[in-house]
Amino acid sequence: MGKTRRTVMILGAGVMQLPALRIARRMGWKLIVADANPRAPGVGQADIFEQVDLKDREKLRERAAFHARNGGLDGVFTAGTDFSASVAYVAESLGLPGIPYETALNATDKSRMRRLFRENGVPSPDFRSYTERNIREVTLPAWTYPVVVKPVDNMGARGVEKVMSPEELRSRAEKALSFSRSGAVIVEEFIPGPEFSLDALVYRGKVHICGIADRHIFFPPYFVELGHTMPTRAGAEVAGALAETFRKAIAALGIRNGAAKGDIFYSPRGPMVGEVAARLSGGYMSGWTFPYSSGVEVTRGALNIAVGLPPGDLRPRRNWTSAERAFISIPGRVEEISGMEAAEKVEGVRDLFLRVEKGALVKFPENNLEKCGNIITALPDPEGAVRGAEDGVSRIFLRLSPGEQETEDFLFGSRFAGFAAYPKGERSLGASTSAQGGGAGEKILTVIGPFRISAPPYLDREERDWNHRSVAGALDRLSRIYGEADPRPGILGVPFWKAFFRGGIQGAAWVLDTLAAEKDPAGERTRIGAWERKAD
Repeated sequence: MGKTRRTVMILGAGVMQLPALRIARRMGWKLIVADANPRAPGVGQADIFEQVDLKDREKLRERAAFHARNGGLDGVFTAGTDFSASVAYVAESLGLPGIPYETALNATDKSRMRRLFRENGVPSPDFRSYTERNIREVTLPAWTYPVVVKPVDNMGARGVEKVMSPEELRSRAEKALSFSRSGAVIVEEFIPGPEFSLDALVYRGKVHICGIADRHIFFPPYFVELGHTMPTRAGAEVAGALAETFRKAIAALGIRNGAAKGDIFYSPRGPMVGEVAARLSGGYMSGWTFPYSSGVEVTRGALNIAVGLPPGDLRPRRNWTSAERAFISIPGRVEEISGMEAAEKVEGVRDLFLRVEKGALVKFPENNLEKCGNIITALPDPEGAVRGAEDGVSRIFLRLSPGEQETEDFLFGSRFAGFAAYPKGERSLGASTSAQGGGAGEKILTVIGPFRISAPPYLDREERDWNHRSVAGALDRLSRIYGEADPRPGILGVPFWKAFFRGGIQGAAWVLDTLAAEKDPAGERTRIGAWERKAD
């Protein structure tokens, strides 16, 4: 009787690998899990845990060969990591199912990828590659701006920036170089238009498209994804063109057995491939939003292919919408986290992932690894799914420690001037002449705890911030947080509104908490005066 229980080695025990670990365990497979972090959330799922850095391909091969000799090994797998090349290296070395190592490198190194796309007629941005050796030449070509600079071998938009002029190109390229493991970057033409994520399974050369999602990208010059919506709201013609281009890209890279994840733009020239990875997507798509929306566990199919089996039935069972939305923070140190239970009770919410904890340092995101958490919904109603995800995000509040310099720099400095929570409100502050207020005829808008707040020159109560909170909702929540208290003398004006419009409820609360922490009125007046001068 043939062997029925499969043994698979899964690289990574993080959140993005949890669906694979759970599905493989549910199928009764033996799990060998490798990760550098012995406290990663998926370690408890392993039958055997190997503490190995996933960049150390030789060590991974050595441990995989040991298990192949002692009990057997049927396949190697990853999802949502940078290490598809490590998977291919181990699988090829041991004669296990998968793609050739060279193919994995094609799908890891963006320079190799772009060259193959060019040679095979796959539409993708024009580009040039640079290393530390020739990085000084990056400004020599007559680029048509804007361009995009990125490391050749990283994920999560780390080190990726839009560059508007030759004057800033070299410094941005050198910064991107610091994010590259191989010490290389590419500069490529900027492609306008909406961006989409696609997953596919490939078995014996046949490509099965497993979902097309709308990506929601913010904060130029960075490319920070604040969520995606599955399935795409693009029409059938656009979706068909995206899928066909993805198939061509997969073929150009030589992926015939495995998974593929694509980022594709729909530009005025039609679909343009941003990149393709030889793995399932991260960002909660393959493991959460596609299964929620379609009823198909694409990860199960990918695991099957990894051990030499057909993927199974990939036909959708339902047509729901699943929305993933991130919540983010301004810079500072987390003092308190609230609203989690309220967010989980919102209709349609299936998952809430918190990526920070009390005491953690947080920053305004410049890439996809610097977000604070995510909410995922699933409902038959598309509008309800999106509304639920945004409503859930709006209920979570990260209160920051008062007095932190990083927070003050964000709220009153110039570096983050283009990232206001409420841009229309911040622009209106130029019309204000009173920072502290206190005149007899000054209108008081509201009282928040002991603070009397003067009316701003402009207030759109329905304007929403990056965490989907309206102005009205944020002010109401601030009033509930601080309750009633004996009033302080004076009226707080522009410094409060500068912090509120720039940093949302977090910024306003930080100002009030910082003032409340002052021991005497003179210290309070000094701090307000400093903020007033910075706000001018």
